[in-house]
Amino acid sequence: MSTQQSPGDVAPGDDEPITDFGFQRVPRGEKKGRVADVFDSVATRYDLMNDLMSAGLHRLWKRYTLSQTTLRPGQQALDVAGGSGDLAMGMLRQVGEQGRVVLSDINPAMLEQGRSRLTDAGFAGNVEYVLADAEALPFPTASFHCVTIGFGLRNVTDKAAALRSMYRVLKPGGRLLVLEFSQPVLEAIRPAYDFYSFRVMPLMGRLVAGDADSYRYLAESIRVHPDQEALAGMLREAGFDAVRYHNLAGGIVALHVGVKY
Repeated sequence: MSTQQSPGDVAPGDDEPITDFGFQRVPRGEKKGRVADVFDSVATRYDLMNDLMSAGLHRLWKRYTLSQTTLRPGQQALDVAGGSGDLAMGMLRQVGEQGRVVLSDINPAMLEQGRSRLTDAGFAGNVEYVLADAEALPFPTASFHCVTIGFGLRNVTDKAAALRSMYRVLKPGGRLLVLEFSQPVLEAIRPAYDFYSFRVMPLMGRLVAGDADSYRYLAESIRVHPDQEALAGMLREAGFDAVRYHNLAGGIVALHVGVKY
C-alpha cells in the first residue's frame, strides 16, 4: 500500500503545506532545493553508481522501456528528468535523423551530464536540451508522440501536477512511460532488499561518490513513492487511458504505461 502523502498535506498548527523528502516531512517549498542538492552532489558519479547499485540491471530495465515507446522514424519524443540521457539516446535511435528528441531536467548539473554523453555519442542536430520542471513543462500542447521519465518521478514534489503536464504535451495517441522503483511483490525478498537499500547503498555512496546522505535519501524516496496500483490510479486521474504496469525484478522496479486518447 502506498505511503505517499498528498502534496498539499499541512502539519498540525502549520499553514505551510508539507511533503516528503525521503522519510522526513519538510515544507513543500523546500523539497526542490533539497533534491537539487542531492543531484548536484551525485551528478558526476551518477552513471557509475547506477551500474554498481543495480549490477547493471538498470540498462535492461531501460531497454525494456524503450521497447514500449512505439516510436517511428521522424517522430518527436521527450525525456523528462532525463539525467545522463540513457532513454533519450535510445529514442534518438528510434526516431532517426528526421525525428527529434528533447532531453529535459530540472537540475543543470544532470542536464550537462546528458549533453556531454549524447554529444560524445555523436548526436547533435536532432536533440535539444531544456532546463525544465516536470510540474510545468515549457512545451506547446500536443508536441510529442512519446514522453518518458525514468527514475525521476519520485523526486518530483507534486507528482499529480507532473503527470498532468506530461499528459498535456503528448499528442493524441501518444504514450507516457514511467520507469520507477516500486514495491517488491514477493515478501521473501523484502528483508534483503531493505538491508541493501539502507545499509549497502549509503555505504557505496560514501565510498564511491563521497556522499552517504544523498544515497540514503534515494533509498528512502523509493519507500514513500506510490506503489504500483496507486501510481496507476494517479495516471488515470491525470487523464490517461489504457493504463497498465509491468513489474520488473519482482516489483523492485515497475514500468507504467498510459495512453492519451
